[in-house]
Amino acid sequence: MVTDGEKIVLGSGDLYCSEFTGTVPENNVIEKEENLLGAIQGGASLEYKPKFYEAKDDMGKVTKVIITEEEATLKSGIMTWNGKTLGKLCSTARVTEVAGVRTVKIGGIGNDNGKKYVLHFVHKDPMDGDIRVTIVGQNQAGFSLAFKKDKETVIDAEFKAQPQDNEGTLIKYEEEIPTEG
Repeated sequence: MVTDGEKIVLGSGDLYCSEFTGTVPENNVIEKEENLLGAIQGGASLEYKPKFYEAKDDMGKVTKVIITEEEATLKSGIMTWNGKTLGKLCSTARVTEVAGVRTVKIGGIGNDNGKKYVLHFVHKDPMDGDIRVTIVGQNQAGFSLAFKKDKETVIDAEFKAQPQDNEGTLIKYEEEIPTEG
């Protein structure tokens, strides 16, 4: 039995991406067609991993536990992509367009652009309300391009979250909830 606004979440969603300029934009600003990273395949997953330190006496009677580290990662498979997408997935990528040809040069640690991106996943649910997950980060998993005769090429991106505000927020999770009246 689902109670207190709990939801059964089914399905995937859309993944938006824009360069982080110091503040996370409002939903209506980032949720635009031009900010779609690409159609995704295999959904998206968000992983949060805290690390703790436990101090305890030799007899096991006195303990204190504190959180010492946090890590958050947003993963998604990007099925529709182009050279501009690679530019967002690789900090050493340089994208140029000349005479109808887009060229992407990747590599050279001296070419690291240091850019961070706002990654904004939207799961649409007209029945129970939409869910939004927002992080600021970079793809730190690299990428692999597999060109096969009988399967689409999907880029598996893994964005590691970095603080998005002065409170150290790694993940902003928003869900629409029923309102009375």
